[in-house]
Amino acid sequence: MNIRILVMLSLLVGIGAVLHAIMPPFFLGMRPDMLLAMMFLGIILFPKFKYVMILSLATGIISALTTTVPGGQIANIIDKPLTALAFFGLFIAGRKFVKQNIYAPLLTALGTMISGTIFLSVILFIIGLMEGSFPVMFATIVLPTAAINTSAMMVIYPVTQGIMKRSQLSASYQ
Repeated sequence: MNIRILVMLSLLVGIGAVLHAIMPPFFLGMRPDMLLAMMFLGIILFPKFKYVMILSLATGIISALTTTVPGGQIANIIDKPLTALAFFGLFIAGRKFVKQNIYAPLLTALGTMISGTIFLSVILFIIGLMEGSFPVMFATIVLPTAAINTSAMMVIYPVTQGIMKRSQLSASYQ
């Protein structure tokens, strides 16, 4: 494993952790998960299975430590690796067919919705409130979070892409 890439991924996790911790809650203590956007950016920048797994486990643990949702610790540790694998699979499947500047935000929106579905399903299963509350929570938490993460990715991805092209990190990754 390349130490430079691991350092870059840890920086993304750190930035995401700070963003995740300072975001105000929207509904019932749930807040938008900006850590997801950073995890998705790490997967897009370094699309190798070993990096995806390390990044998803680190993201799940950090997210579990900073969550304010009851039962969110377990849900985050389950959610992040599953979401990362789904995102990675979708990214690999479609990166040759769609322009990256369009594909990254689209995948971020879809990945956030996948993550929200898994997270809410685990939370509601643990709490035992499965009937009726999922659509309300999806509409009030997951969809606004998807919009925020997609907007963030539309800004962050082109900037990061430019930095990666000028840095030696992108040359050493190839």
